[in-house]
Amino acid sequence: MVIAFFETKPEERDFFEANLKGHTLHFFDGAIQDELKSEADYEAVSVFVHSRVTDEVLAKLPKLRYLQTRSTGYDHIRCPALYERGVVVSNVAGYGGPAVAEFAFSLLLNATRHTHKALQRSKEGIFEYADLKGTELFGKRLGILGLGTIGQRMAYIGKGFGMELCAFSRSEKPIVKELGIDFTSLEEVLSTSDVVMIALPLTPATRNLIDDEKARLLKKEAILVNVARGEILKKELYTTLPNVLCLDVTADIGCVARPNVLYTPHMAYYTREALRRIMEISLKNLKAFIAGEPLPNCLKLPCRRDYPSGTVNYTMKG
Repeated sequence: MVIAFFETKPEERDFFEANLKGHTLHFFDGAIQDELKSEADYEAVSVFVHSRVTDEVLAKLPKLRYLQTRSTGYDHIRCPALYERGVVVSNVAGYGGPAVAEFAFSLLLNATRHTHKALQRSKEGIFEYADLKGTELFGKRLGILGLGTIGQRMAYIGKGFGMELCAFSRSEKPIVKELGIDFTSLEEVLSTSDVVMIALPLTPATRNLIDDEKARLLKKEAILVNVARGEILKKELYTTLPNVLCLDVTADIGCVARPNVLYTPHMAYYTREALRRIMEISLKNLKAFIAGEPLPNCLKLPCRRDYPSGTVNYTMKG
């Protein structure tokens, strides 16, 4: 099989070359829209988050039968041609739970204990801290939006800090009873939480989920942590909300230079362990497709209501 990988790092190239012997592999450093200059005979394509897979891109891939994104989010690969041609699509759901959840709390702890400011002052030989009085997490109410892999890991960590837990999610999970989570409405989570963490995928239903009306429900002192997608929060709120914001979504919305905002460059997933899981899950999906078996992470993308009947033999999730 002819397989092309885009946005690849050296370790990814080494990994796939070692595990896909007998196949013709092509590796590109850049995103697919930048690297794919003319028609190519790739039967399978693997991309990452900066690749924008459009109908125009797919027109250059007449032999494409399988597309994978080496990420959990898949809003960068929505296009009608995928459905019209019956292309099988997968992601790597579940890889980032520990990495992203732990990073969310690292941002939160910087916000509540001003660690980043204290470290910088110490480097400059300044040891004053009278203005850096912190706030404890113990006993505070943590509201989690989304109880997937990342949201559940957030709940475990919050429980470890002695926080009271509440959550809003599409469906109730066993962890709700296990940890005694108050499973409630979005409005209740926003209005009663001291800390709100967003762990939702970006879909048509979650885009601008927190708008002006919903934002007004937040407590005055509430901290909002978004390590998911920037567009879940209405864009204008990033420059108007008075609450402390902890963000790892600046790649989506641009930098927000305000005193009440802590932001990082969309790096929450970036650990050795998570990167290894990305490669392993991607390989598992690729091997399943090659073998004609159901894909562990097969997607039904929300571009159209249904796949054309009879075009795909895989069990679709979504």
